[in-house]
Amino acid sequence: MGKMTYLCAQHPKKTFGKMNKNLVIVESPAKAKTIEKFLGEEYKVQSSYGHIRDLKKKNFSIDTNTFAPQYEIPADKQKIVQTLKKMSAESETVWLASDEDREGEAISWHLQQVLELDPTRTKRIV
Repeated sequence: MGKMTYLCAQHPKKTFGKMNKNLVIVESPAKAKTIEKFLGEEYKVQSSYGHIRDLKKKNFSIDTNTFAPQYEIPADKQKIVQTLKKMSAESETVWLASDEDREGEAISWHLQQVLELDPTRTKRIV
């Protein structure tokens, strides 16, 4: 693997110098910090800081022809989405490690959709 540098969205002065084989995405920064202690150097653990998108605030949030929900990425989540998208593209395997409840499942689904994760390189763990 080549050497690369990327910024952490929540801590812009902190950089990570080496690309990791595995990116583990969890819901909270506290979990990321704890889990990273247990995993080896081949893993980078990053938090999504909870939900990364929501139903649109304006209009009806539903396409009235197809009844499909319409989502938006809130302004305060734009930076973390960009960082996660870049990190996931530069990782061999992405592990979605949100909680095992409905909310965690929704977060993982939105991450998969928004980050456009390749199903052959993405795994779900709880």
